[in-house]
This record gives sequence, C-alpha cells and structure tokens, in this order.
Amino acid sequence: MTAAITTSLPTIEASSFLTLHYRMSGLGADGVPGLDIINTFGGKPATLSLGNGQLSPAIEQRLIGLVEGVRTSFELPAGEAFGPRNPELLQWVARKLLNELGDPQEKYQPGDVVQFPTPDGMGQYAGAVQQVNANGEAVQFDFNHPLAGQPVVFELHVIGIL
Repeated sequence: MTAAITTSLPTIEASSFLTLHYRMSGLGADGVPGLDIINTFGGKPATLSLGNGQLSPAIEQRLIGLVEGVRTSFELPAGEAFGPRNPELLQWVARKLLNELGDPQEKYQPGDVVQFPTPDGMGQYAGAVQQVNANGEAVQFDFNHPLAGQPVVFELHVIGIL
C-alpha cells in the first residue's frame, strides 16, 4: 500500500509576511497602464507585512488567498486603491515654514515631491509641488496620493510567504 504525498503551497493570509515583485501604475482612459509608481521587477524583490499599512487595504484584500509562486495582475476601479481625490489636500504652505523645516535656499518647482515630518515627529508624509505664488512667499502642495481617484493596475509575483 502506497501513501499519497500531498503538498500544499503556502497561502497569503491577513498577517502574512511576503517577498514579492510588484508593479503598480495608474490606468489610462484607454485601458492601458500608465507610468509605474513603483516597479520591483528587474531589481530586488520587496518584503512586506500585510496589515501594517504598507499596501492599501483594497490591494491587501486581493492578495489574501493567493499562493506562493503565483504571477497575476488585477485592476482596481477609480478611487478604490487610494480613495478619491480630496480637494482639501491641495494646500498652500508658507515659505517661512518650509525654510524652518528644510533648506532655506531650496528652489521649489511644480512636480517636486517634498517630505514633511508628521506632527508627532515619528514619521513623514509627502506633498507634490503644484505652484509657487508670484512673490515666492508660499508654495501650493498636493498631499493626495498620486493615484488617488484613479484606477490602478497591480501586477505581482509572489516569491515567498511566511
């Protein structure tokens, strides 16, 4: 009598630690992925712990149940991955404050991404420069995620699950 050997591949759970390659990009109106926001393919894979805010909850939910070794991609509809664009996150910051937080000689240009400390000093958040007012005394930043309000394509290859 021969016993059957069954092996089951590790499966992603809500608290899994993952090693994976992934690519995230916006999705254009024509259905074609746009510029990559992040792409680890061709480089070192990422290591992520689910449930710690490293990925959006909507993306994490789509990973649960996938098995080690899988290669797949999925689309998230506009606003699902990073929420809707919030017009209140478009804010003017006084140059005086920027000088206190960073280099007073810094020249800000639209498209620059600037890191700001959180109020408790324990972390950071980013804002993208939208414009500098005419007298240079204030800079307008967009503190929305770059993919807020957009459909997102997420492609991945799960290398390992712990």
